Amino acid sequence: MSDTNSAGTNVDVVDILTSDHQDMIALIGQIKGAPGESERRDLADTLIAEVMRHAVAEEMYVYPAVEDHVPDGKGEVEHDKKEHAEIVKLMKRLEKEEPSGQSFMELVHELEAQLSHHANDEETEQFPKLRQHIPREKLIEIGEKVEKAKKLAPTRPHPSAPHSELFHKTVGPGVGMVDRILDKLTGRHTGSQGG
Repeated sequence: MSDTNSAGTNVDVVDILTSDHQDMIALIGQIKGAPGESERRDLADTLIAEVMRHAVAEEMYVYPAVEDHVPDGKGEVEHDKKEHAEIVKLMKRLEKEEPSGQSFMELVHELEAQLSHHANDEETEQFPKLRQHIPREKLIEIGEKVEKAKKLAPTRPHPSAPHSELFHKTVGPGVGMVDRILDKLTGRHTGSQGG
C-alpha cells in the first residue's frame, strides 16, 4: 500500500533478476569491446562483483522460495547451485589472468556462455514458475530483500550476521576475490597499486 518508498515498488524479484542478467551480458560486451587492458581488467572485476552479489542474493532469498513453492523446487535449486559453483570457478580463473593474454578473452567467452545459459534457464523455466506459484505481493517482497542483500552482501562474513554461514557456503573459495573487488569498488582507487 505504501508506494511512497520508491518508484520501483511494483518491481518484483523476477524483474530485478532479469535486469541483473541483462547487465551482466552487457558488461561482457563491454569487456570484449574494451580498447585497453586496464579497462578490460576493471570491467571484468566489476562483472565478477555483480555476479557474486546476484548469486548470493539468489541463494539467500530466491532459492528457498523456489524450494517451498515450485514443484520439484529442490531439484531445480540443486542444479542452479551447481551452475553457480561452475561460474565462481571460472571467475576465479579470470581474476588471475593477465588481461593482455589470449586466455583472458577465452575465459570471458566461456563465462559469457555459462552466464547466458544460466540466465536463459532461469528466465524461461524458473521465473515463470515463480510467478505462477507465488502471489505478486510476495514476489515484490522477495525483490526488496534481494535488492537489500545485493547492497549488503558482506565482503567478509561476520559470525554475528545470520546469513554469514550461507554466504560462506555460497561463495566459499570466492570470498577473498570478492573482498578485493568490493574494496576496490568502494574505495575507488585510481590507477593500479602495483603487484
